Amino acid sequence: MTVLIVGGSGFLGAELARQGRSAGLETAATFRSRPGEGTGVSWHRLDLRNPANLHGVLDAVSPRAIINASSGGAEWAVTAEGGMRLAQAAAQRGIKLIHVSSDAVFSGLRNGPYDEMCSPDPVTPYGAAKAAAETAVRLLSAGAVVARTSLIIGDGGSEHERLVHALAAGTRDGALYTDDVRCPIHVSDLAAALWELTVSEAAGVFHLAGPDAVTRHELGTLIAQRDGLDASLLPTGRRADSDLPGGLRIRLDNRATQRHLATRLRGAQEFLRCPNIDR
Repeated sequence: MTVLIVGGSGFLGAELARQGRSAGLETAATFRSRPGEGTGVSWHRLDLRNPANLHGVLDAVSPRAIINASSGGAEWAVTAEGGMRLAQAAAQRGIKLIHVSSDAVFSGLRNGPYDEMCSPDPVTPYGAAKAAAETAVRLLSAGAVVARTSLIIGDGGSEHERLVHALAAGTRDGALYTDDVRCPIHVSDLAAALWELTVSEAAGVFHLAGPDAVTRHELGTLIAQRDGLDASLLPTGRRADSDLPGGLRIRLDNRATQRHLATRLRGAQEFLRCPNIDR
């Protein structure tokens, strides 16, 4: 079984490729500017805005499944239209598609968490692009997986961790919001769950997020404590006082998804716990 990881050179894609290699799975991956590192993966340049390029890669790889872990941000042509184009090509060729989506498809206006049955109501360009791609995936292929996730954290390499270090060092302006709530997940848990869904008969919508709802500032404090930084140096603010769009409290309910998975999705309080402290 050959699996194609779209966006394999990104943070999540790199972990997916690593786990695929470790499991002995035949893995191919795409990149937009330069290939990722490591052996055992065949790399292919892909621009999701280019239909001919996409079909050329699919012809070369002949995958049984595709994990779309690409991140085009708010660029509609990549995130929305590229996701739609990939969904259409997968459906035409009978390839199982695992589409990684985001909690940004929700507004955060709901009282309570969002479960897998909630309909998207995005309020940002990025959320709208992700929601549009989700709709195409679900309409074109009944056997596809839509996997919504939240803030992805690792062991130092994620954008959120780099931001915390830069803010603590005073090398970057900004603030960690005390009213912006998400449900972070560790990249290794997320990748393992995506592989589990890929090789199974699973289909439908899944919420791959941690069980802990924390603010951006609480998350930053946990990262600082783990990494030996002075958390008091982290500037704070309120998203509600900024001009940034987006929901303030977007909590993904992962309970139904967790019952379906063998992979345990840990919360931020657990995977960011300082190893020198027994809590």
